[in-house]
Amino acid sequence: MLTLKSIIISAPEELREQLESIRGKVALARHLASLQPGPITSTTASAKAALAATARRWLALRHEIQEHDRALETLVSTAAPDLITAPGIATATAAEMLLLVGDNPERIRSEGALAKLCGACPIPASSGRTSRHRLNRGGNRQANAALHRIVVTRMRLHQPTKDYVVRRTKDGKTTKEIMRCLKRYVAREIFGVLCKPSQAAPIPA
Repeated sequence: MLTLKSIIISAPEELREQLESIRGKVALARHLASLQPGPITSTTASAKAALAATARRWLALRHEIQEHDRALETLVSTAAPDLITAPGIATATAAEMLLLVGDNPERIRSEGALAKLCGACPIPASSGRTSRHRLNRGGNRQANAALHRIVVTRMRLHQPTKDYVVRRTKDGKTTKEIMRCLKRYVAREIFGVLCKPSQAAPIPA
């Protein structure tokens, strides 16, 4: 898409004016893919040829991504139907957590262990009489990013989470501190769905 826009910027003014009224990436790509440049005897025809070829490739990749997304959604829904219905957890996020847990979830014996795997547990950094913790920069960073997406989504759309944020803000917690608390809560919730032996679901090959 960046390539398309850069070609449009350097295209002849007449062609740019024809494309100014088109809104939306998909609409723009479909319009450009339908261009008929004809013989490459001018800068306009050359720009149209480049735009059409790039737009067709963009549409083909978009279609391929959609097919992969549908397949992934089927796999995740089969492996963790309870997880995919939880607030703020989408297909890609659930898939990331399934990859983290693997096909032997029984090895993760506590929600603290899962939080540590995700890098969502605080690390003690006390000194003398000062008791403090620092942010954990270890663990699986993709899983940590998945937890972050879940927390951000819930903070925006999930009313119980929004109420929790208001309450903890009144207690003097910063947004980052609240998000760390919510990450740990989400890790506990995911542990209850994926790692308990009675509830663990096999992951399709």
